[in-house]
Amino acid sequence: MLEKLKRWVKFNVVGGGGMIVQLFLLALLTQGLQVHYLLATLLAVEGAILHNFVWHELWTWKDKRSNSRRALFSRLLRFHLANGTTSLVGNLVLMKLAVGHFQIPILAANLLAIAACSIVNFLLSNSFVFKHEDKADRSSDNPQPFYPCSGLPGSSNEIGSRSATVNLNSPE
Repeated sequence: MLEKLKRWVKFNVVGGGGMIVQLFLLALLTQGLQVHYLLATLLAVEGAILHNFVWHELWTWKDKRSNSRRALFSRLLRFHLANGTTSLVGNLVLMKLAVGHFQIPILAANLLAIAACSIVNFLLSNSFVFKHEDKADRSSDNPQPFYPCSGLPGSSNEIGSRSATVNLNSPE
């Protein structure tokens, strides 16, 4: 029970960061770029979903981190199906009601929508997204966590593992 409470706190910290991302994107899109509030909501929620997934994978459920790209993308798909659907549908429906029918200001309405979706998202994440063990995760007797940016040049798995060669006679 204590572990679930700790995870709930971490989930909400990450969600707070996601809320900032979402509200920033929503304000930028609606006020700065004059995008319709429902399309802007969709894009802002997607930005928050991706932000939250990365931080949940790296911190909230770090003990259940994916150990392969396949497992990571499978988990991302489940996250989108569960949390993404809940967040997108919940935010769009609640924004339409709050803004379209009750004339609540856009950012205030979005805060209400985020709060309403939070509990459902935690339950789905804990019971479906991060609890599920991928076949790719079971294939190794000694699974190592997969870091999404590990294939980028200069990442920790490449630093020191290869040397750069420079041709001083070449114009490039």
